[in-house]
Amino acid sequence: AFRYGWDWKALAARNQIPEPFTIKPGQTIRFDGRSSSTQDVASTSGAGRPVTSTSTSTSSSGSVKTTVISKPVAVVPVVIPPSATTGTGPAGKSPTGWTWPSSGILIGKFSSNGSLNKGIDIAGDLGQPVLAASDGSVVYAGSGLRGYGELIIIKHSDTYVSAYGHNRRLLVREGQQVKAGQTIAEMGSTGTDRVKLHFEIRRQGKPVDPLGFLPRR
Repeated sequence: AFRYGWDWKALAARNQIPEPFTIKPGQTIRFDGRSSSTQDVASTSGAGRPVTSTSTSTSSSGSVKTTVISKPVAVVPVVIPPSATTGTGPAGKSPTGWTWPSSGILIGKFSSNGSLNKGIDIAGDLGQPVLAASDGSVVYAGSGLRGYGELIIIKHSDTYVSAYGHNRRLLVREGQQVKAGQTIAEMGSTGTDRVKLHFEIRRQGKPVDPLGFLPRR
């Protein structure tokens, strides 16, 4: 879901995966209406949106008869994301509660269409501290996503996650709770050609410009 910018909550709902959203090896995950034996997720309201299909038959006289058949199709409710968490917090936080994940020179900015750069890049020294940008829970720590090197993903709410790529060493584990400003990794160059931190913020699975959340500096 992270790699392709999908909303993980909608993906879980489509596949009827309950909290804490655990999946197992060999489990079929449905991404669209064409590729799974999993049943459609039911609408929470219990109401279906009717669609029509046609059935064609031929009578003994040779005339063609078309019958319109209506059947309900479950509708996944639209979830309106809450606004970003607010609060004063420690010094250096933005009004929305975010803080810079590391010091250093900004060498790469967010691409407006998200295709060239899904976040920002911060240059620094090898081993320099990488900090959690907001309170949350570590949902991924490893090197399994191509192009990110040693990567950490932190879930801050049902709406927002942040990602920290190209680290030299990870200092937190999956499931661990972290606080804004806590050291979570050492800056490195894994999966890239220079020492830097690649930082992303995702809202409902979609990349957004981190500079719109971080405090001015």
